[in-house]
Order: sequence, then C-alpha cells, then structure tokens
Amino acid sequence: MGAHSGNATRFLITGLVCICLSACGDPAEGPEQAIRSWVSQGHEAAEAKDRRALVDMISPTYTDARGNSRDDIENMFRFYFLRQDKVALLTRIEELQIYGDSAAMLVLAVGMAGTSDTVLGFSADAYRFEMEFERGDEEWLLTSARWGELGEDLH
Repeated sequence: MGAHSGNATRFLITGLVCICLSACGDPAEGPEQAIRSWVSQGHEAAEAKDRRALVDMISPTYTDARGNSRDDIENMFRFYFLRQDKVALLTRIEELQIYGDSAAMLVLAVGMAGTSDTVLGFSADAYRFEMEFERGDEEWLLTSARWGELGEDLH
C-alpha cells in the first residue's frame, strides 16, 4: 500500500464526513426543505466533529458501491476526527430530486479543509457526492452514496 492508497483512504474518510452531513428536518417541512435542513444541520455537526449525531442520521441498512456499511462509516468518522483538530466545509447543492414524500436524491459539491499536527498542518480537497435518502418515521436517513473528486467519476 503506497501513497496512492493513503490518499484513497484519506479521500474516503473526508468524503464520508460530508456524505453523512445529517439532520432530520422538521416534520412540518416539505421534503425539499427537509433535505436542505439535513445538509445545513449536518454541516454544523461535521464541523463540530459530532460523530454520534452524524452516524445517527445514517440508515442502519446503509450500503454503498464500495462495500461500506453504517458501522464502517462510523469507524471512518472516528479515525478522521481523531486526526483532524478542526474541520471546515463549504457546501453547494447542485441537484435535488424528491420522489413522492419518502425518497430523495441529492448531488452535493463540498470543499473540505482540516487542520492537524502534521508537517503542513492542514489538508484541503473538493468532492462531489450523489446521495440517496429514504424517509422513515419522520426522519430522512442516508441509505447510499457515491462520490469522487470534482471533475472525476463518482464511485
């Protein structure tokens, strides 16, 4: 496992931080506003390094094309948050589709920066995420996601 593998791991971990930007949304909100609130409140949870809040908003049945489960994502959060002193995000919703009142797809561009005790003291990346959601008992939960660096294919 060389430098490329380390970059892939860092990419996956930082990407998953953003994938799981999460919040419920007020039950009185429409589905589109609830997903927008999910992004906003999740943004705050990620910057606060609140791993539990992020994981709670992922469906227990979460799976992705890379073979990750909800538990895998939680472990990646744990690792990433331990390595970063501070996390900062810039998000932009590129596309949002609502299917009835119980499913949604979101394409999100995210700029991420983290500070740490490494040689350079910071890292920064930009990614695009395609996320799928289902609404359960009043909550929107992340059920699957694909991501890649801006300009690259999503996996």
